[in-house]
Amino acid sequence: MGCFTLGKREAIAKKIAWISVWSNILLTLGKMIIGWYAHSDAVFADGIHSAADVFASVIVLLVIKIANKPADKEHPYGHGKAEVIVSGIVGILLLLVALYIVYEGISGFFHPIETPNILAMWVAIFSYLFKEFLYRSSMKVAKAHNSKAIEAIAFDHKADIVASIAAAIGVLLSVIGDKTDITILLYGDKVASIFVAYLIFNISKELLSEAFNILLERNIDMDTLQDFVTIISTFKDVKRIDKIRARDHGHYILVDLRISVDHSKTIKEGHDLAREIKHALMSNYDNIQEVLIHLNPYYTNEEKE
Repeated sequence: MGCFTLGKREAIAKKIAWISVWSNILLTLGKMIIGWYAHSDAVFADGIHSAADVFASVIVLLVIKIANKPADKEHPYGHGKAEVIVSGIVGILLLLVALYIVYEGISGFFHPIETPNILAMWVAIFSYLFKEFLYRSSMKVAKAHNSKAIEAIAFDHKADIVASIAAAIGVLLSVIGDKTDITILLYGDKVASIFVAYLIFNISKELLSEAFNILLERNIDMDTLQDFVTIISTFKDVKRIDKIRARDHGHYILVDLRISVDHSKTIKEGHDLAREIKHALMSNYDNIQEVLIHLNPYYTNEEKE
């Protein structure tokens, strides 16, 4: 991966992160102020989540430059896991936000109900539309550049989408309950705030699970690994694939491979074969950063005897 590609990738990631920062600052102020003024716990909780998004985006901005640095003497496998750490931090942050919102939502059932103003619903709807646009554009960039950091930002936007929908419905139900004297509907805003917390919790669990698996160097998905095997098997000089494993390292993959070749092959022939296999894998998967190949001697049963 060339310096130009890394520089371009870093610039795009920073652009997405800055857009997220400023948009979330706007939404945080709007939802928290209107949520407080309009007496909507759900919209106010959604505003707290947006505030967490601001913090998450700032963390991403700080770590993007580190994650895109090339391998060096101290970090021979590169710095890609810095993005995974960010993803984990965002997950922990969202988990704490979810717990806080649940606490506030449940405690609200033990205080006099105050019907929210319909203005809160319109703010939530605006947030939904805005976040839907940001989620789609961020996820598109994350997939194009295989960036865990940008993907974490996109998931934050996704959490805001469902949270804003829930908040809008909660406010609407509370207003209807007030107009129709249906008491149970008055709690719609409180229930919506707890539902918002549940949605945020699911996002945090997904981010933490992925970060945990990558940091523990879990093997990549079996379908992709099988594709690697298929590519390697096209080389007739490969007598047997003894072992293959690959691990995510943030925005790129490292592959370890052990293959058996005819024992009569020279060192140069074995080297050339390994180089061709490496080239074939990296040509088909541009997110493969390195392929380490170990050659084992292969004997037929007659030769062993």
